[in-house]
Amino acid sequence: MKSFNEYVTRLVDLLNDGEALPLGDAAPLPAPTPAEDAPKVLIFSPHPDDEVIMGGLPLRLARECDWRVINVAVTQGSNLARQEERWEELENCCKHIGFELIQTIPGGFCNISEAAAREADTEWQKALDRIADILKTHRPRLILFPHLNDWNSTHIGTHLLLQEALKKCSADLRPHVCETEFWGQMSDPNLVVESSPKDVGDLITALSFHAGEVRRNPYHLTMPATMIDNVRRGSEVVGGQGKCGPKMQFATLLRHRRWNGTELEQVEVGDAFICIGDDPTERFPA
Repeated sequence: MKSFNEYVTRLVDLLNDGEALPLGDAAPLPAPTPAEDAPKVLIFSPHPDDEVIMGGLPLRLARECDWRVINVAVTQGSNLARQEERWEELENCCKHIGFELIQTIPGGFCNISEAAAREADTEWQKALDRIADILKTHRPRLILFPHLNDWNSTHIGTHLLLQEALKKCSADLRPHVCETEFWGQMSDPNLVVESSPKDVGDLITALSFHAGEVRRNPYHLTMPATMIDNVRRGSEVVGGQGKCGPKMQFATLLRHRRWNGTELEQVEVGDAFICIGDDPTERFPA
């Protein structure tokens, strides 16, 4: 490579070549078998596909630390005609990447939004009770869900749903919480989690099982670019203005807090950067 123009041309070629790759055409990956009493990570995914978009940290906890990763499918999308198909895609995705899967109700919840939270009708109350029951049953060490300003109405609704559901649980349930971003960036993330090229490739392969969605918008192909940009942003937004964070290629940005029985509170645990080779569990003590 002799110029930056050639560098950009090669990136374009890679994107074009990626469009020809088959979707959802890969055998399940070898996965560890965690102990029944292993710490649990619950991913509360607003839509089928968010489980792997926000899956960098959970995948590391599963592969490196033998934690159980369980995806809770809050909805199955807003298109009623696609809900059954999206559930099948989700099952295949989770089977491939090695995540366990919980269905909230057949077809998933509908109208999980800020407006629904304000109205607090019977359907919202049923959703709250179901999410609270999942939390009480599994007693996770760590939960992930979108931050409040993640733009998409279902992402915002999922945040509000989890905040209210946590209040319905006993005061001794005090999970670590990592808020995630996809549609809207957080202004104040406090944790940068590196992913290896192998993990990123596996997450994209799993994402490709959501074939109906990525045919419409091939965001699986741009996922590496997003994670590269997270390294740029995280080095200063998390590390400090003018600072240079650890050398990484791919990362996820999160806001780590802990539920204290009443509200989310700041934590002062571990380094702001979890690099390859670091033990992720040090950030999430019991």
